[in-house]
Formats: sequence, structure tokens, C-alpha cells
Amino acid sequence: MKSQEVRRKFLNFFKEREHLIVPSAPMVVKNDPTLMFVNSGMAPFKEYFLGNAEPKRNRIADSQKCLRVSGKHNDLEEVGYDTYHHTLFEMLGNWSFGDYFKKEAIAWAWELLTEVYGIDKDILYVTVFEGSKDEDGLDMDKEAYDIWKGYINEDRILKGNKKDNFWEMGDQGPCGPCSEIHVDLRSEADKLKVDGKSLVNKDHPQVVEIWNLVFMQYNRKANGSLEILPNKHIDTGMGFERLCMVLQGVQSNYDTDVFTPVIREIETVTNTSYGDKKEIDIAIRVIADHLRAVAFSIADGQLPSNTGAGYVIRRILRRAIRYGFTFLNQKQAFIYKLVATLSRQMGEAFPELRAQERLIENVIKEEEQSFLRTLDQGLLLLDKVIENTKTRTIEGNKVFELYDTYGFPLDLTQLIARERGYTVDEEGFSKEMQKQKERSRSASASETSDWVIIKDDDHEEFVGYDVLSADVKITRYRKVVTKKEGDQYQLVFNLTPFYPEGGGQIGDKGYIEAPNGDVVYITDTKKENNVIIHFTKHLPNHIEDSFKAVVNREHRRLSASNHTATHLLHQALRTILGPHVEQKGSLVKPKYLRFDFSHFSKVNADQLQEIEDFVNSRIRENLPLEEQRNIPMQKALDEGAIALFGEKYGDSVRAIRFGQSIELCGGTHVKNTGDIWYFKIKSESAIAAGIRRIEAITNMAVGNYFERIDKEFEAVKNSLKNPVEPVKAIMNLQDENTSLKKQVEALLKDKAKNLKSELKTELTEVNGIQFLAKKIDLDPTGIKDLCFELGSQYNNLFLLFGTNNGGKAILTCYISKELVNERDLNAGTIVRELGKYIEGGGGGQPFFATAGGKNSDGIAKALNAVKDYLS
Repeated sequence: MKSQEVRRKFLNFFKEREHLIVPSAPMVVKNDPTLMFVNSGMAPFKEYFLGNAEPKRNRIADSQKCLRVSGKHNDLEEVGYDTYHHTLFEMLGNWSFGDYFKKEAIAWAWELLTEVYGIDKDILYVTVFEGSKDEDGLDMDKEAYDIWKGYINEDRILKGNKKDNFWEMGDQGPCGPCSEIHVDLRSEADKLKVDGKSLVNKDHPQVVEIWNLVFMQYNRKANGSLEILPNKHIDTGMGFERLCMVLQGVQSNYDTDVFTPVIREIETVTNTSYGDKKEIDIAIRVIADHLRAVAFSIADGQLPSNTGAGYVIRRILRRAIRYGFTFLNQKQAFIYKLVATLSRQMGEAFPELRAQERLIENVIKEEEQSFLRTLDQGLLLLDKVIENTKTRTIEGNKVFELYDTYGFPLDLTQLIARERGYTVDEEGFSKEMQKQKERSRSASASETSDWVIIKDDDHEEFVGYDVLSADVKITRYRKVVTKKEGDQYQLVFNLTPFYPEGGGQIGDKGYIEAPNGDVVYITDTKKENNVIIHFTKHLPNHIEDSFKAVVNREHRRLSASNHTATHLLHQALRTILGPHVEQKGSLVKPKYLRFDFSHFSKVNADQLQEIEDFVNSRIRENLPLEEQRNIPMQKALDEGAIALFGEKYGDSVRAIRFGQSIELCGGTHVKNTGDIWYFKIKSESAIAAGIRRIEAITNMAVGNYFERIDKEFEAVKNSLKNPVEPVKAIMNLQDENTSLKKQVEALLKDKAKNLKSELKTELTEVNGIQFLAKKIDLDPTGIKDLCFELGSQYNNLFLLFGTNNGGKAILTCYISKELVNERDLNAGTIVRELGKYIEGGGGGQPFFATAGGKNSDGIAKALNAVKDYLS
């Protein structure tokens, strides 16, 4: 059964059982500080389990893209070495929110696997929670056990411990016992040797879990205790890749048609064969898996970067690159060439791959080229480390520095070291790695208490589109302690005028005022699992009072001005550069805006001016805000509204129109484009392959900008003694400067010519070598020219010159190429050694190299020491 059919049968099965089939949510998580990526099928529905929102339907099914590479669920280092772990995987799931429970979940799972998919009952095992004797004191899940007895022999129902059969979304939140379904794919001969039940949950490659049925019936509190949920839920997750392995009769996920097209393409591109050699097979599996993770992340709007989720994606891609570099001998970018095959394979189920195919290719290609340059740099640094290693073991802290500072991986260091007869102090490396992890954990450590309920309120209303102040009640609060911020409190109101961070716009600030006049300042506003949370350093004294909540009007006004400007900018870019332009991210603050967009070349000065003029023209038109709240999604799209890739939209959306600009947006906006006053582009740059960034200002920031420019212009005029035509005066100064530079260059050439004649008379012969070590008064460029001019006249020349250039000591070494070959001399090695005299370092080629340092007094010592190399 082909993978497309496997997915289709699952969704149709649950559609027939009154489940709403929903598309996969974007893999990159927003509005949840506990997650970077969707790491399980339930993550997009977390707000429903927490009771913070109502689902569209009490029964839902889907195939969800998931990524497990960090935190509690981290499969990264296992990927490639076995045949069933992945970074990105699909999780088929069916969900019940307070509707059906164990009886139906178990019955339908069994029916689907054994009757629809036709899996032999005799190769299946199931597990149930055995109970726990710890502080939870939970009984065995006898209800699930008794239900399973109606479908499978009792000797195939296994009791599992808390680790395997009690599922929790995190340290806090909904949780419950679960039943796993495992399949035994071993040969009959192997089954006779070892009973399959002894291999369940033992990481056996042919006895694997394929489906987990989670029975959500508890809530884990901050103090570790459990309370019973008011409504019971079903949360199931079946590994799509593993299911395909079972149904296609193969022994590895990578042998299914989910992966084989990409693997065949890797073989073609790298001229290797899968199945011939262990190291090559691991590398190919790593690349095939990581390609999917990176491609889907980029399609969902997450580009590789140096921080947060972007750093995780960069780390995954670099792992794939170095496996290709080390084991498949790929010294040039090649992974980007696989994207087209992946798009053909999975584009039907996930159309975002096809829509973003060119962008994905360009981003991956640039990342490959960049990291390959880093590897080249790392090889040079590793050469230096090995050269300075006195024993045959490279110190762990040096290896860690290569890894941490330059991105040079441990396994590649080990490989190169081994080839040169060295070993690596792995224990020392591990200690340094552990220190870094502890520093990171310490910096990000936080302690969050349970919510303290003040007033039951199932619905929190946002009124901030219409008003900037409102009478509110605090419904709940909790304390959060972090090393960075100290003690903080998070407040939830029954209604709020504060806009929570979202859509690129930062959250509102302001205050709440008690009836007695006491004020508590709101420092930030965010949204977490559909709840608007207000941050403050202090709790009000009488928390059960009513309060007047007031948004900082100026902060909101300027943010709204910049947010509306991003919409007009988006329209301008699509009009002037072309409809291929898509928004790829934004940041809206009171002082400035940042807008990232897809475009494959630099935006030139004329285009930037045209874009700026376009936006300012829309501002002068005084276009009114036309807002449609709760408009059906499809109706908004039919009217021309732009939806952004990577955003999660509901059936009803908010559409914002200013003239011909129509976008789906939850942010705050001006009532009229004239309120923006003026739009000014400050910079345009590239942030990734095919992704450009514009930074701009509006409103008061533009006024401040023009005021500063005016003051600077006046200062320039004053320095030029107030000429009538200041531009012409500056051009005259530039012409005069150019003329003087030419005169100086001519004088320096004459000086070098005279110095060359003088130095030739100072050459002395040492062991058949024409030698000179001398401090001279020339700049580095002049010294280099002098070296090569003298070198053209001698084939046995050895020069070392020292100079003091701008307070910096510089050593320059030149050796005739004939001497390099005949006498085994190396200018790069020599200046590195002599660099210690000037408290610096350097390097270069065997025949020409330089070193720089801060100690000019050491030049004389270096000039004396160099004679040792000739003896």
C-alpha cells in the first residue's frame, strides 16, 4: 500500500466516524513559551485540553507534521543510526474533546489496524498502565485492560510502567495513562527463538510501537500533584512512517516510499550506493531525514539563524552537511538539489512544499555554502591546534572551542585527528559541553506556580480594538521566577484592552489602577495557549477589587502606525517588484518596523525610492481603515485578502483593508493612513538566500530623523565655512583629497625604490641564503611590494621586516619559493612563532606571511630570533 493511500485511508476512516478532518498545523509554534516546534500530534490542540478555547468539533482527525530535536523529546542523535527514529515525522491522530473515551478509541484503533489495513493480529501487542507506587499512587488502568481483552489474547496485553504508559505534555498540564500498540516484524524463526513480548519497548528495530492511545483524565499541577479533569479526552498518535513500513512489508522506515525517492536521488547526486556500506548508509539516512525537517520548517516560515528555533534548524542542516562532507565526500553544496524530489513526493499532501520550493532550494544552498566555508576555516584552525599539541592527544577544551566558536563538529575533529595519528580528549570535551549546558540552563531556569483562581471565567474578551481603557477583574494569576527577570506575576483579566504580542507586533504596556488610586504597571502582554497574559512586577494589594486597565496610548499609537505601514509596504513590494513577493516575517515596535520578504535580488536605490514614494502616496490619500471581524476565511480570500504561510487561521478571520491593500491580520492599526504622517526606509539587506529585509520608520521617528539630519547638515555647512553650494564644496574637497593621495603614493614609491637599493647592499649570506632582518618605515602594502620586487632578483632570498603601523607591530616574512622547496622553510609557520614576541599571531603562505601584535617593543627581539631558522 502506497504511503498516499495509507494516509487517505486513515483520514477517511475517522471522517466516516464523524471526525472533522483538519490540515496539519504549521510546525513552528507561536504563543506557547514551552514549545519551539510541534513535537506531537496534540500540540496544536493544547488550548482545547487546557480548557482555554472551544474546538470546532468534539471529534477531530489529522496528519500532523512534528519535529523532535530538542528538550524532553529529542531524537536527533539517534537519527540515521537506527531505521525508525526521525527528526520530522507525520503523526496520524484522532481526538475526542469530552466526547468518546477508552471504549471507542480502542475499538476503532483495532478495527482500523486489523480490518482496514489488514495487519495480522498475531504480530500485535498492546500495553496498558500498570499503576505507580510513587507519590501519585495510581492504580492499574483496569478499564483499558478489560476492554483490550475483548480484542486480543490476554498474554499479548502487557503492563507498562509510568515511563512508557503514562503520557504528560510537560511538567504541568493535562496527562493520563495510555495504551500503546506494538508490532513484531521479525521472521518466524526469530520469533521462535525469543518471545516478542520481551522485546516490547526495548528499542528493537523490528518490534516497534506504531500507535499510542492516550486517555487524558488528569491535570498535573505545579507542585506535582494530580487532579481529575472535569472532562475526559482522547489523544492518539500513530507514526505514519512506521505504519508504512508495516504495510509495505519492509524492515526499515527508510525502505518505504516515504523515503526511497529521496534516497535514490542522493545516490545519483553523490555517486554512492545505499546498502553497500554502514557509514554511507547512515549518512544517506541522516541526509534524507534532515532534508525533510529543514524543508518543512522553511516552508512554514522558519529560516535557519543563530538563535531560537532558527538555530535548531541550522543545527539539523549542518548535521546533514557534515555527514555528506565526511562520508559521501561532498565538498560542494548538494542537499538543495534534493528539494525538487521531496516536493514531488510530498507536495500533494503538503502543498506548502510546492509553493515554497524555490525559496527552500535557495536557503539550503546558501546555508550549505556558508557552512562548507566554515569547515574550511575549521580545518585551518585544527591544523594550528594539532601543530601546537605537544602530546598525541588534543585537549578537550581546544576541541570544544572549535565546536562552540567555529561550529566545527566533534566527530569531524576526531576523524581528522585519527588520520594524523592523534586522539581527542573526549572526557575533557564532554566536561566543557556540560559546563555550557549548565550555564544555559541556569540562565533560562524558571519556576512557574499553579494558577490561583480568583474568579471563574471561561471566556476572556479582548476589547482593545475599540478602547484603550476598561474596567476589569483579575480572574487568575501565577508567580514566575526567573534568574534574568527575578520575580514576576502573570495576570489574566475577564476582559482586556491590552493587545498581546502577535503578528510581529509587540505587546501593549500600561497600568491597572485600583479604586484607592494604587497603580500596578503592566510591563508586557503576551498570548499563551489562547489566554492573554499581562506581566507585572507586583501584585495589587486587594486583588479581588475591580481595576481600571489603561493602555499606554502613545506606545499603542506608534505601534499601530508602524503596523499599518507594513501592510502598505507589502502592497508596494508586490506592485513594484512583482507578485512573487511574500511576507516572511515582521517586527512592529513603536520606534521602527522591520519587514522580511521573498525576493531573489538586491532592491536597488531607484526601486527603494519608488517603494517609499508608493507608501507615502497611500498615506497622503488618507485611506480609511475598513475592518471585517469574524469574516469567513474563504470569503476573505475570495475578496483578495493575503494570508501568510506559517500562520494558523481559524474558520473566521479578521480582514484589514486600506484601499487596495487587504490582509488577514489580528494586529492594531490606525483609523486612517494619514495618521502615519510619513514613511522612510532606513535600510535594505539580505538575511538569507532569497529573503530580503527592509527596516523603516514612520510618524514621530521620521520627525526625529529629519531633525537630526537637518542638524548634521548644518554642522557640515559650518565645517565648510557655510558655502553657497555645500555639495559642490564637498566634491571639491574630495577632488583635492584624491590629488593629494596620488602625490603621497608617488612619494612612497620613490621612497621604496630608494630603500630597495639601500637594502640590497645590506643583504648578508648565511648558509647559502641571501638574508636580511630589519625594521623599516613603510606601510604593510609598501613592504609587500618591496618583498616581491627584491624576490624577483634573487632565488635564495629570506627577508623579515618589522614595522610599527598605527601603533600596531607588524612582521612580514618573505622566502623564495626555491628555498621553501629545498630547505623545507615555511613563512607562515615562522611568523606564527615570532608573533609571540609582539604578543600577537598570524600566518599565510609558505613563501609570504605576516603577523600582527600589540607590542612594538618586541620587533627587535623577533628580528634577532629569526636567524635561528637559518641554522
